[in-house]
Amino acid sequence: MQHNLEHRVGDYIVRAARTADVNGARKVMLDTFYKEFGHGYDSKWHADVINIEHTYLRHPRHALFVAVQNNEVAATTAVRANGPSSPPHPRWIADRYPSGETAQLFRVYVDRAHRRHGLARALVSMACDFVAATDGYSAIYLHTNPAVEGAEPFWRAVAKQIHDAREDPRYSPTIHFEIPIPR
Repeated sequence: MQHNLEHRVGDYIVRAARTADVNGARKVMLDTFYKEFGHGYDSKWHADVINIEHTYLRHPRHALFVAVQNNEVAATTAVRANGPSSPPHPRWIADRYPSGETAQLFRVYVDRAHRRHGLARALVSMACDFVAATDGYSAIYLHTNPAVEGAEPFWRAVAKQIHDAREDPRYSPTIHFEIPIPR
């Protein structure tokens, strides 16, 4: 399958995560929650981070991709067959991207020390190729926190905005995007 390929991006190897990568991937994710988002771990939204192997490595329609340098995980990107939840997102967004047929990108995180090397772009491309090679997906969806430095410009460069929820206090202050499935 396509998601078993490895690619070099400078000094990094970008590939599907392996069991040996789980702890490093979890560290990147948890560091992002605490250092970038400032809210820490919340079991309601982040249970996949504790059970990475079950969520991503053992599910045929889910995947986790990592960028590795010297056996250290520097960046992550995940795919799950789950649409967005309402709340915290608008009902029409959840209806437009139903679970099962929506490939949602999650955990697109690059450790601060490894940014500006093209890792997020390479990982997102690999994730989109995985979606294209996996039966049953009709859309690639994601939402981002525009308060995170670099997040909004990155997603505007690789995806199409569907909705900006920052103006409505009823919803999570996120921007919703879609990426065409590569064919």
